[in-house]
Amino acid sequence: MAKLKYKMIPEGILEGKLIPLNIAIIDYKDVKAANVTPKQAFEAIAKTIDGPVGMNIFDMDAVTTTSDGVMVEGTVRFMSAADKGKINPDFGYLEMAEMPYSEELVKEEPHLIQWQKNYAGRKLFRGPDPATKIIPVHNVCITGRASNNNSATEMMNILTMEEILLPILGQQQILKNGKVILGMTGGIISVGIGMIMPEKFGRIFPTRQFPAGETAHGSGIYAQTLKAEIPCIVADKAILAENIIKCIEAGCVPGKTVGASPAVLSVARRLGADIDTGNITERAYEELASVGFTKEWITEKVDKLTPEEIIANADDIIPGVVEGTKYNVPDLIKETEIEI
Repeated sequence: MAKLKYKMIPEGILEGKLIPLNIAIIDYKDVKAANVTPKQAFEAIAKTIDGPVGMNIFDMDAVTTTSDGVMVEGTVRFMSAADKGKINPDFGYLEMAEMPYSEELVKEEPHLIQWQKNYAGRKLFRGPDPATKIIPVHNVCITGRASNNNSATEMMNILTMEEILLPILGQQQILKNGKVILGMTGGIISVGIGMIMPEKFGRIFPTRQFPAGETAHGSGIYAQTLKAEIPCIVADKAILAENIIKCIEAGCVPGKTVGASPAVLSVARRLGADIDTGNITERAYEELASVGFTKEWITEKVDKLTPEEIIANADDIIPGVVEGTKYNVPDLIKETEIEI
């Protein structure tokens, strides 16, 4: 009988933060090594858990984009939600859609100039094809108490209404046994996740909405409150800095061809890179200013740093996460193995 290994975060209190449901993160290579399908892998894991669980299968050879448009290596290919060992047959499972490379796609989504420059030949996945799901808007799997939303980056216990944010880079670090920060999302990230890119089959929206420089929230000074009190597991900021630098060096311009999130703006400013301040809308500026990122801050003259210096000082340069503590993944999240 084959064995399947995966990373498991149990429901409950983890280093003082509430994990609202069980979370299983699986490497697609391990699924294939066990000679089972993704759905069979989810079913096998679900049967071992009496409570609600969100489950994600990652393809670490593929690429994706963060919500603000930074292309990164490793992405969710399959997602599921289960409760009491069962997966709802209609709403409990989704597959992400492949976006084949074409010059036309890059023309329609200019931030994808990163693809050929940084990840030539890799497959791109973001969210599911709307034709493959019943729920019309949200890219979500639901079974019982378990909700796995926004293409597997935000999970909720529907009974308690408690949530957790799981950005892609943080989940990658969990699989790589790298470094993560566990903390509360806070106001800066709450604002930042609204600075998304218009993408076909995007992780949050299935159609192209909200161009670079715009905000998807439109909540003004209240945008900072939207996710502030929700726990999150994110990547070490040095990892985030490295990926943002690769994005900018590939030719992306914050506010124009990549989102004007606080993290992207902070790195671009220290690189001395162009920022299209004129393309950032007043609605977006209002939200950014509410957490200290005014137009004056963006255009302020600061000492230019090398990429290496930015990465080394990323904890001081990149804002976000409240009450955060950095961990080596093996010290925080354990690997589990089951027979399948």
